[in-house]
Amino acid sequence: MRRVLVLNVKGGCGKTTIATNIASHYACRGLRTVLMDFDPQASSTQWLQQRPENLPPIHGVAAYRRPGGVTSAWHLRVPPGTDRIVMDAPAGVAGLELMDMVRQANEVVIPVLPSAIDIRASADFIRDLLLKCKVRSRGVRVGLVANRVRRSTAVYDALRRFLAALDLPLLTELRDGENYLLAADLGVGVHELAREMAAESLDADLSQWQPLLHWLEAGPRHTPAPVPAYSQRY
Repeated sequence: MRRVLVLNVKGGCGKTTIATNIASHYACRGLRTVLMDFDPQASSTQWLQQRPENLPPIHGVAAYRRPGGVTSAWHLRVPPGTDRIVMDAPAGVAGLELMDMVRQANEVVIPVLPSAIDIRASADFIRDLLLKCKVRSRGVRVGLVANRVRRSTAVYDALRRFLAALDLPLLTELRDGENYLLAADLGVGVHELAREMAAESLDADLSQWQPLLHWLEAGPRHTPAPVPAYSQRY
């Protein structure tokens, strides 16, 4: 079982877009995929509710809920035989909650937007992630994604300089396009869009995903903390 955590303390940076597209990619490859939504806004959960029944299934876990009468382990259980877990983290996650999420992950994907506010917030967050959570000593792989990019702008140049200064791989740059809005409305990934419905930029959007998907499949460096599975009788 591989676990991907999509994470940034700054809200509105596209965590759900990346998490849902990763989950749909895995499902389309025939992998038994779980999408865990830790964000109280429930964007990933709402996306799953829109997902057509004829597409490869994705098991959803509304991890943001705190139901009474059951343990956290029971609430976050996954079906037996799960191959991939994609975790959509909430904005503002910190402290022990952040450390626990990182402890469960093989890979951490950090989306960063090309804005001065997002760059400053991400700088502080990444520093804490490296120092306090000790991701490198734990063997957790961390990669950056420049999201909603519009090139030939001053803030884009600032983002590139910021990312280049970090000792972390920049996995890809995802453009700001209408295909992502359409996919979100339909409950699909961009690679599941019918060409007759998608914008002409679909091939360019798909090509930008290839480095990220390749990096995710490069292999884990450690064994993360276990995630409970359903009993075989369920």
